Amino acid sequence: MNKNNTIAFIILILLILLFPIFSPSSYNLSVAIFAGVNALVAIGICILMGYAGQVSLGQAGFYGIGAYVSAILSLKLGMPVILSLLFASGVAAIAAMILAVPALRLKGHYLAVATLGFGEIIHIILNEFGPGGPSGFGDIPRFNIFGYIFDSATSFFYLTWGFVSLILLFSINLINSRTGRALRAMHDSEVACKAMGLDIVSLKIKVFVLSAIFASIAGSLYAHFVTFISPSTFTLFHSVLIVMMAVVGGINNLWGGIVGAIIITVLPELLRKFEEFDVLVYGLILTLSLLFFRKGLVPILVDKFKKLKA
Repeated sequence: MNKNNTIAFIILILLILLFPIFSPSSYNLSVAIFAGVNALVAIGICILMGYAGQVSLGQAGFYGIGAYVSAILSLKLGMPVILSLLFASGVAAIAAMILAVPALRLKGHYLAVATLGFGEIIHIILNEFGPGGPSGFGDIPRFNIFGYIFDSATSFFYLTWGFVSLILLFSINLINSRTGRALRAMHDSEVACKAMGLDIVSLKIKVFVLSAIFASIAGSLYAHFVTFISPSTFTLFHSVLIVMMAVVGGINNLWGGIVGAIIITVLPELLRKFEEFDVLVYGLILTLSLLFFRKGLVPILVDKFKKLKA
């Protein structure tokens, strides 16, 4: 990591450690947990769309796979939760490969429609064949590791944001590696990458699988936190919302995924005082942010900081 990323990462860790101390409310911690869960998916979207240039509107499908597979394995088969999470990630990775091989022959809005279709197929499967059908099911075991149960909002907050920190650290190192440079080159010009001898198909499949694993982990954490899931959570709307988080924060910056996830998760809670007008205010804020902050908040702040430093 470069100096700026190192400083930002240290600040993030300090904020994670101090947040439950200064805001011990279970409600505030729950909102922060949902923000962390969304941040995991948004980081994957930043890598997939912002760095690799591949469009996806089906992340809710992988999110749902992670939630359902992990919940079913731990509840029905008694598998340890950490193992069910890993197994769910493997299932999501396989699903991503199955989707990627035919879909990545497409580009632009054609690829968006293909991934959208995948997400809808997963939603239909969960709705028709998932435990409880459209009503969903509960009694999902709490997340536990070596006998320690994360049954409080504080403990689950640290667990969730611990995952966010580890995945962010991994992602920053990935983007700054040779593979990351190849992803950025592929985003700029696939023809030039092929001319340089890069395996474009392999790169696309790998980045699709990686973003699917991130979404699956988020889904598993969500399921074991709320202990109840239903297909209504894993819809196209949620896929679009995740993309919105990345865009608002800055889709070309990993930190943008986290900032956008926090803003879009917290904003509806802050707007509840507007009562029946909260949806209108929410939409107006998002529209204005997209009109006047097209690069995203984090890239704009970075540019401002560089100008001040110069």
